[in-house]
Amino acid sequence: MTILVDSSLEAVDVSRQTGGKPRKSESNSRWLILGAQIGILIVAVAVWQLAHVFNLGRAIVLRSPGEVWTAGVELVTTGVLWPNLWSTLSATVIALVIAGTAGVLIGLGLALVPRIERVVHPYLTALNSAPRVAFAPVLIIIFGIGQSSKIALAVSVVIFVVIINSRAGVYAADPDVRRLMSILGATRGQIFRKLLFPVAVPSIFAGLRLGLIYALLGVVTSEMIAAREGMGQLVSAYSGNFELHRVYAVILSLIIVATILNGIAGIVEKKILWWQPKGEI
Repeated sequence: MTILVDSSLEAVDVSRQTGGKPRKSESNSRWLILGAQIGILIVAVAVWQLAHVFNLGRAIVLRSPGEVWTAGVELVTTGVLWPNLWSTLSATVIALVIAGTAGVLIGLGLALVPRIERVVHPYLTALNSAPRVAFAPVLIIIFGIGQSSKIALAVSVVIFVVIINSRAGVYAADPDVRRLMSILGATRGQIFRKLLFPVAVPSIFAGLRLGLIYALLGVVTSEMIAAREGMGQLVSAYSGNFELHRVYAVILSLIIVATILNGIAGIVEKKILWWQPKGEI
């Protein structure tokens, strides 16, 4: 008992001395990781440049980093990038909100009512297995060439990801704890609020973060098939003219934006799931 008290007092003393700040070793480790990440990027660009210099691929396909950078600057300065990027991002966010809300409600509902879940499970599996991208022309015919068709395709891709993750989150709850709460007289609503939903929240956020990437994929795919504006429409137009340096510039812009959005989602997730260990988020 004394050992436990002493160790707890030592832990309190250490936390007071550090002031809740990260240790020096942790800070150094973060800088080392950041340096390694930057080093990998530099090596990748260098290999790309060397491949271009020594003609290790077809000249029309293998454009230099300098050409791609110039094309990217041109997209920004001429004002071509921003309206198309806004069109793509707005459709992505709307699709994520719709699919996320519906997917969470459906996933939680199916997990809470196993009988209905067993009935609809084969149909969900079949729909999830279907190549929804192949329905893009049909959705364009139904909703027209605009935001609606892009949102519809993205929703059809994302909703099943969120449903599966939400349902899996509920199933992750300890059945013994659930049984004990029932024995102690907890109602279904109390079990859901106190146990099932808190346990499912990390899985739900994981599904939403994954859904963000899939939503962007669905929107860009729809734009490449038929759209008035959007990043996918730029890729399609530049590809048709064999301006691959501009195609790569648009793709890199999408990668940067997707990375930023994913980082923002990660920060929000950490703020909401503050009780989770950092390694599990």
